[in-house]
Amino acid sequence: MTDSASIGPRPDLPELPLGAWEASKTTLHLWAQIVGKVRLRSTAPRNHWWHVPLYPDVRGLTTRRMQRAGRVFAIDLDLIDHRLVVRAGDGRVASFELTDGLSVAAFDERLHATLAGLGLDTGIIERPYGVPMTTPFPADVEHASYDPKWVNAYWRVLSWVDGVFEEFAGWYQGKQSPVHLFWHSFDLAVTRFSGRPADPPGEEPDPDPVAREAYSHEVVSFGFWPGDATTREPTFYAYTSPEPDGLTEHELRPAAARWTQQPGGSQAHLAYEAVRTAPDPRLALLAFLHTAYEAGAGAAYWDREALRSTFAPGPEWLERLGR
Repeated sequence: MTDSASIGPRPDLPELPLGAWEASKTTLHLWAQIVGKVRLRSTAPRNHWWHVPLYPDVRGLTTRRMQRAGRVFAIDLDLIDHRLVVRAGDGRVASFELTDGLSVAAFDERLHATLAGLGLDTGIIERPYGVPMTTPFPADVEHASYDPKWVNAYWRVLSWVDGVFEEFAGWYQGKQSPVHLFWHSFDLAVTRFSGRPADPPGEEPDPDPVAREAYSHEVVSFGFWPGDATTREPTFYAYTSPEPDGLTEHELRPAAARWTQQPGGSQAHLAYEAVRTAPDPRLALLAFLHTAYEAGAGAAYWDREALRSTFAPGPEWLERLGR
């Protein structure tokens, strides 16, 4: 059972104002899309597109194990030493530096050359997906900003969030996604499933094959954005799909959390800064995740008791959580 006290000392969470590193974030996001597309082509398909995301690792983001031509390899974005590292199963390692001035086009060229040198290269669709930027990767010389200080600050935040998300994931015994980073939207996410089939959003009159696979069943999903053109600060979010009636009537905690209306429906939001400056950041984030889950699962009439893990805190502690 999770104890009500914080685990370890208070985290040293840095400020992460979007305006201070937005250009670097955009470059890193596009680099991650290139790496993610290699993973997409080098990993067997999984339900809900779970073969697509990247994963937090001890030094940054990783593809984990992939296969090409019967050989295994992995690609890491090392956000401590600021290098792109390719590790092959035969022991060979190749890398190049991530630095300011390295354009998306140059990154794309170097990654493919590095993979080719190891006999592991693969073709990808060389254009961004799900973002405002539309320039094909080989032609994108505009996005080339990379500030190691802010990228490392982002990594420190992401690493801590990953740990709290993993703790929260342990409270659930139903079907649940890994904690992973979707490179199209650049958000770290974990998703709980009720087990009941659902009609994906936007199914009629224009079926979306991506949404059809991702939202084939009822979900409550949780995540963390570093911020973008719409959400102008790093923010935690949660949503329920399909959205049940009365969702936004449920209380969220801590007090800084709020319901917002987005193009796809209602979302719960909590600013990262409110978590960072809370008396206990871990408990503040757990309160948000738990109350957002209770709102969605309660409004959708999930069997919450049957889906609760034996590792979850007791109901008395959960009732106090975030107050």
